[in-house]
Amino acid sequence: MPRAPSHVRHLAVIFGLAFALGGCVVAPARPGYYRGGWVTVAPPAPRIEYYGTAPYPGYVWIGGYWRWGPGRYVWAPGHWAAPRPGLRWVPRHWVHGPRGWHAAGGRWVRR
Repeated sequence: MPRAPSHVRHLAVIFGLAFALGGCVVAPARPGYYRGGWVTVAPPAPRIEYYGTAPYPGYVWIGGYWRWGPGRYVWAPGHWAAPRPGLRWVPRHWVHGPRGWHAAGGRWVRR
């Protein structure tokens, strides 16, 4: 039985993979993922975190917060961060407004 030339086999593999990957579907995020809009459910009370001593002098504790996950609040734990000269950390928090709750903060701002 004669063998197909090498380039023909390579093309067959490439086209086979292209057709297989062409069947993959990327679906948009399900409703319930927080995209910076309003959430109608009030966030739970903040958790108490025990963070110990800083790993290096001057490090800043960035406290954990409740983030909106797929249809519910999910706790994002805090962590230590290197200081940024001339800036201060504004903690993330939830603000109640006319359409529900909206996340604010969670950024470095000038002193």
